This record gives sequence, C-alpha cells and structure tokens, in this order.
Amino acid sequence: MSNSHIKRRLPPLGALTAFEAAARHQSFSRAAQELHLTHGAISRAVSHIEDRIGVQLFVRRNRRVYLTSAGQRLLKTTSETLDALSHTVEEIHRHDSSSPFLTVSCEPSLAMRWLMPRLGTFRELCPELNIDLRMAGGPIDLLSENCDIAIRRMDFGFHEDYQVTTLCAESAGPVCSKVYWDGVQKDVNKASWLHSRTRPNAWNDWKQVNGMENLAPKNEQYFDHFFYALQAAQEQLGMAIGSIPLVEDDLKAQRLIAPLGMQSTGYDYAILTLDDPKKDLRIEAFVNWLIGQITR
Repeated sequence: MSNSHIKRRLPPLGALTAFEAAARHQSFSRAAQELHLTHGAISRAVSHIEDRIGVQLFVRRNRRVYLTSAGQRLLKTTSETLDALSHTVEEIHRHDSSSPFLTVSCEPSLAMRWLMPRLGTFRELCPELNIDLRMAGGPIDLLSENCDIAIRRMDFGFHEDYQVTTLCAESAGPVCSKVYWDGVQKDVNKASWLHSRTRPNAWNDWKQVNGMENLAPKNEQYFDHFFYALQAAQEQLGMAIGSIPLVEDDLKAQRLIAPLGMQSTGYDYAILTLDDPKKDLRIEAFVNWLIGQITR
C-alpha cells in the first residue's frame, strides 16, 4: 500500500478531534459542550470516521456510548497525536522571535545564587518578556529540550554547531564565614571540608592548582548539590570550595570570606544558543543583559 493511499484514508483532523473528545468523555453531549458544537455534529463526525475506516468505534446502548476495542486503540493514538501537535504549535509560538517567552536553561547553583537575585532587574528592563527558567546542568540538546538559551560551566563537550558566548572565567577557593575561620584558628587543616556530589573533585582540584596536595581536613561532610555545600559554609558548618560568580554576592555582603584567595579553574561560564544571538531580539536583549551584569 502506497503512502499516498494511506493518507487518502485518514479522516479529517476536525473529525478526529470530535472523536477524541467523545471517546474521552464517553459522551457525545459532553464532547459537544467542550468543542462548542451540536450533538449532531459530533455524531456525524464519528460516523464519518467509522464509514472511512469501515470499523465501529462506539457501541450505542441505553442512550450511552461505549468504546469498542478499535475505538480504544484509535483514542490512544489520536490523543497522543493531538497532544504532540498542540505541544509543537505551542513551542513554535514560544520560540518565535515575536514570542513573549524566552526559555533559559541554567545550572542550578548559578541560577539560585547569581541569576535569580538579578532577574528582577531584567523584568524592569524588558517587562514584556517572560523568562521560563529551567534548572539543569551538563550537556544539553537545545532543540529537543525546547530551550532558547543555556548557561553552563564549560566542563563538558557541546554541539559544534552551537553559538558560544563567553560569560566569564571561573575562579575558585575555600570559603567560609568569618566567625568559622576565626574558630578554626585560621587553619584550613582544622576545618571541616564540605563537599558536593555534583562537584566531587573540587577540593582535590584546588589543592593541585595550589600545590597543597598534603593538606587534609579535620573531618568531611557531603551534600547532594554544590549550592547546599555553599549554604552550609554560610551557616558555619565548615569550609567549601566556592567559585566566582556563584559566591560573588556572598563575598560582597561578607556572608562568606575567601581567606586563601581565589584562583582560576581554567573553566568558563558561557551562553549557548542555536544561532547568533543578534538574530533574535529577545535572545540578544537577554545575552547583553547577562554580560552587563557579570561585567558589573
């Protein structure tokens, strides 16, 4: 059977929409109310499909309708197809340059400790643009995940076709509260080292960069995420490896100190887009704002 012949046998989309509503409600009347049609219009649409495919979809009994096995199969496929169409149309609208939405994927720690506290200023600058912020890290497929922008720490491979806009270079070092640093007599060996499972090598990387492989903590504590370890340091539970820009605001507000300084990690934070940001006014505005914030 040729593809063109299969296409000719497909019922019209409008009839399938009427069938899906009737099958979901198990009622022609409720389907008619939902779609703002008459009971007769729903009945004719269903009959049209049944005539087209030569199979009965409903059993009509005692003023009620019940799906046949064929109707149940068609309902499953029709529901999935209509949902997929609806989702695709919505995403096309959302990612059109005139859309009022901009979908941004950002690493959780950076989003919580740096980006979110600043988003209010972007809303003041572009009140007509709504930021759909999704927290995720590591590799990303911008197309399949329906994202306009990804903000990432560039410690992984990425698609060669992506446009990469560097946001800033990362620097890192041990951070803690001033009270805690005084309490351990300003000796990192007497401190409790706070680790995160998302950056398990942070302390070892710092020791290697600084030629301090022989350093060892008094004790250690582990957290699921980097931002939990940083929060624990702020709450005087120990020392964590903090990085700029993640602890930038904490250092300025003296919620944390970096008593041993900050050293370059060799990694950058960057913005990933499918095309040159200048091709989309929404993306260009957000990228320019991000760069302005990080530069400031």
